[in-house]
Amino acid sequence: MTDQTLSPAERFAASRDRARQPLLETFREGLRFDLDPFQREACASLERGSSVLVAAPTGAGKTIVAEFAVFLAMREANAKVFYTTPMKALSNQKFQEFVDAYGPESVGLLTGDTNINSRARIVVMTTEVLRNMLYADSDLLTDLAYVVMDEVHYLADRFRGAVWEEVIIHLPSEVRMVSLSATVSNAEEFGDWLQAVRGDTEVVVSEERPVPLEQHILMRSKLIDLFDSSGLAATNRVNPELVQMARYGGRVLSSRQMRDVGRYHSKGGRPDGYRMNRADLVGLLNDRNLLPAIFFIFSRNGCDAAVKQVLRAGVRLTEQHERDEIREIVEDRCRTLLDEDLAVLGYWEWLEGLERGVAAHHAGMLPAFKEVVEELFRRKLVKAVFATETLALGINMPARTVVLEKLEKFNGEARVPITPGEYTQLTGRAGRRGIDVEGHSVIQWEDGLDPQSVASLASRRSYPLNSSFRPTYNMAVNLIDQFGRPRTREILESSFAQFQADHAVVDLARKALQQEQSLAGYEEAMTCHLGDFREYFGIRRELTDLERRGSRIESSSSSDREKRQRQLAALRKRMKDHPCHRCTEREQHARWAERWWKLKRDTDKLRSQIQSRTGAVAKVFDRVSDVLLELGYLQEEDGEVALTVHGRTLKRIYGERDLLVAECLRRNVWKDLDAPGLAAMACALVFEPRRDDGLASERTLPRGAFRPALERTVELWSKLDDLEQDNRLPGSEPPSTTIALAMWMWSRGSGLDAVLSEADMAAGDFVRWAKQTIDLLDQLSLVAQGNVGRVARQALESIRRGIVAYSSVA
Repeated sequence: MTDQTLSPAERFAASRDRARQPLLETFREGLRFDLDPFQREACASLERGSSVLVAAPTGAGKTIVAEFAVFLAMREANAKVFYTTPMKALSNQKFQEFVDAYGPESVGLLTGDTNINSRARIVVMTTEVLRNMLYADSDLLTDLAYVVMDEVHYLADRFRGAVWEEVIIHLPSEVRMVSLSATVSNAEEFGDWLQAVRGDTEVVVSEERPVPLEQHILMRSKLIDLFDSSGLAATNRVNPELVQMARYGGRVLSSRQMRDVGRYHSKGGRPDGYRMNRADLVGLLNDRNLLPAIFFIFSRNGCDAAVKQVLRAGVRLTEQHERDEIREIVEDRCRTLLDEDLAVLGYWEWLEGLERGVAAHHAGMLPAFKEVVEELFRRKLVKAVFATETLALGINMPARTVVLEKLEKFNGEARVPITPGEYTQLTGRAGRRGIDVEGHSVIQWEDGLDPQSVASLASRRSYPLNSSFRPTYNMAVNLIDQFGRPRTREILESSFAQFQADHAVVDLARKALQQEQSLAGYEEAMTCHLGDFREYFGIRRELTDLERRGSRIESSSSSDREKRQRQLAALRKRMKDHPCHRCTEREQHARWAERWWKLKRDTDKLRSQIQSRTGAVAKVFDRVSDVLLELGYLQEEDGEVALTVHGRTLKRIYGERDLLVAECLRRNVWKDLDAPGLAAMACALVFEPRRDDGLASERTLPRGAFRPALERTVELWSKLDDLEQDNRLPGSEPPSTTIALAMWMWSRGSGLDAVLSEADMAAGDFVRWAKQTIDLLDQLSLVAQGNVGRVARQALESIRRGIVAYSSVA
């Protein structure tokens, strides 16, 4: 909106705001577009010195607030800003963007396997790297002014979410935070927690998409609007044409056909469920000028098969000059790949697809291939990408159209419907800001889909953010070493997990209080002037319960029956002898007593729930501490708990198996392993098998010292698991040797073809597990004493080669 379109009062208010926020005005003048209201509000909060939480839809432009924080930091002498992301790919992308804006000397990158210019004033990193810095009290934290937490809603992730909370709690209080989140329904609750632990924090929420979304259903070969666009209907009313077509197999029927269909249905028939094939759908979108498009398919194999299907059908979406540009970019980005690996990686088939404007995108692909697909899509050279949902997480890769082939996915255990939050995240990729007037989502119809259910999925824009925080062994020793055990309990009580539990407790306590007030009223109403009516009613209830139990038990012995009859006779006598039995208002009092008894039972349950939730996080911490005390990682001295020498080793080991790794080092389990053997062992500790992977047989394990070392490692795991169960902790899965032999072979220099064949996995998956193996070996090289530390460094170098060594930013 320009000043010319504003009223005089609005122009005056805008002028006053500009005078109050001179830095924001300077920043805005350097942009090619004007700021949206939520962006202006969030940036103004930063200029006033507050931290800020920004919750807005995917593609709304949240990162402009982060860029303003960088702008502010670069105007202060020596001030630094850390930009944290949940994924290496997103870190790499942000690093390149900041290098383009501020030059390579001002920007650094720190991920698990990359260290570039770490002392720069702008450093992009994964969130785990910052957490580790805080625990190590790194000197890189000096002069830190701002921390950006991109995709902060990741703190709900059950595997890694705790890291976000650790960072938020432990960052120095003077550091201002810029937290960027998807639209969540409890942003205010999250903001209240940030205010409690970080101080002055403003919450800015926007539910407006920057580019409007038109939502369609593809029925047979026709695109139909999901919502009624007649202008006469209420918002979010399902399109009546869609409802009729859904009923009759994707056809709009005449009145005569309706009668015929009615007869057909009465005989048990049903219309055919025709689905347009992918090649025809790409053609339809191309004809309607709805490309580029992302087709979300919740299966890697499905993505690869879709590309093959489209190519077999002869689809070509590019001109000759575009094909030349594609080949030039691909050859430049993949020049480091070895010629003998290209065929194994499917390079030539992949290149053919790219030259025709079609590609897949999923976690099984080589990182180099995924990055090329992302770049070509952003350049509008690739027009149709078949992707898994991981593409919707953070990567800047917007499209004009998003296609959902199904509204359910496999979650590792069963096929489940996608949630409103997932739907919002996926369709958030539709509509390119500054390019498209509107974005489009297309849902492919299938039999059994209910238009009303689809509409409700599409209407809900947000989902709640719930903490996944839990204390770990590494967290415990780091905090105890820094703050002592009592203060650590207090710190953990400040987690978002406990904050949410406490909020629930407040609601439960309010309800319990209301019920206790009602109980007092009931008690007054059942008061009897002749005696204690509560005692009398207790006898009546006991008598009734015993009579009911007796009627349900048919085959009891005569002695049991006689015993029960004696008990009943005794209770009846007590009841008749009680003074309240003679009260003329006895049954009226009894009705109030019945209500009192039921409400008392419910209130006692509420009090039990309150007790279990109060201090829940601290209770888990106490159990973790008890395990560490029993194993000798902590010790009590003069009533204080302190770290032992083994605890100091554990301080520097991060990951799901921190305690098992520390135990193996402590007991010299791996002292006889060579570099390939230690690489295989590290891989067995980080690898997470699929449900159907099973255990590797002994003949597929590396030979030599590896097997006895593995046996001792599993023995230690078993003892730890028993100890955790004894202390009411969840325990862990045993080490998995599924790809240990493949990692051993790779470390010994075997070819990629043989290694991938042995691992039975895609190149991208192998690279991911290799990099996690490298991360653990790097920790071992710094923590382990003597030979194990040296061998860990050798093992690390032996793995970091070929496709594993590739980095787009190195």
